[in-house]
Amino acid sequence: MTRHVEPARATFVGASGNRLIADVFGEGGDAVLLLHGGGQTRHSWKRTAQAIARDGRTAYALDQRGHGDSDWIEDGAYSFPDYAADVRAVAQELTKRSGKRPVAIGASMGGIASLLAEGAAEKGGEGLLSAIVLVDITPRVDLRGVEKIQGFMRAHAVEGFATVADAANAVAHYLPHRPRPRSHEGLRKNLRMSPDGRWRWHWDPRFLEGPRPVNTDRPGVEAALTDAARRLKIPALLVRGASSELVQEAHAREFQELVPHAELIDVSGARHMVAGDRNDAFSDAVLDFIGRLHP
Repeated sequence: MTRHVEPARATFVGASGNRLIADVFGEGGDAVLLLHGGGQTRHSWKRTAQAIARDGRTAYALDQRGHGDSDWIEDGAYSFPDYAADVRAVAQELTKRSGKRPVAIGASMGGIASLLAEGAAEKGGEGLLSAIVLVDITPRVDLRGVEKIQGFMRAHAVEGFATVADAANAVAHYLPHRPRPRSHEGLRKNLRMSPDGRWRWHWDPRFLEGPRPVNTDRPGVEAALTDAARRLKIPALLVRGASSELVQEAHAREFQELVPHAELIDVSGARHMVAGDRNDAFSDAVLDFIGRLHP
């Protein structure tokens, strides 16, 4: 029988003095920092984090600012550079604790934040991470896919849901290719009960609609990501959903031109949410990559 690793809890301080909550799987091995996508929480990494821990490493699945149990930011600072600044703060703390730079695995927004953070560190003459895994994200993506994803996030952000089952129906309609889970417990962790008795997504609505939302200066962010990719020296892996609505084959080829030493894996049967669509294949790919770096 497979042994499931239950997490401990850790608290980090972000770039704005904000509290960041992480689940910690494993103890004593090389640190792996898991950064979820926009609108998700640390719980989206549970199965991969357990696999990393069983492999002898320590996985830190972080709720990024404005998501899950981490602080909502008073001034609504949710631009990509704000997330990158938090990654830098957490990665530096992990390096201080262990004496080794962590590996970062970032899905979508988490990948953007980790690539921006590493690019800024290397521009300053020193790296931040020991390796980076980008999960279905590249400097340039299909903006129609971005609009589709954010459209789903906005659809129920204000009114919420009467029940968790209603939220599950909305997710099933949005992700018809994915089998419905037998239980709503996993989805419940991505929701919060509001004072009016309705369930809403567990992220700050200002993430999309606030004074400094995630879409702030997208052309500037794309240019910064391209620049960061060009100077990337650490080992890199791009894991792309073969049916991704964001990262097309042309975008993956562009990334490999920017980062010639990067590895690329297409996960068949997966769309943008690769770890959720094909978790076993995703986790195997990540463990193989990390294992060759840190045997």
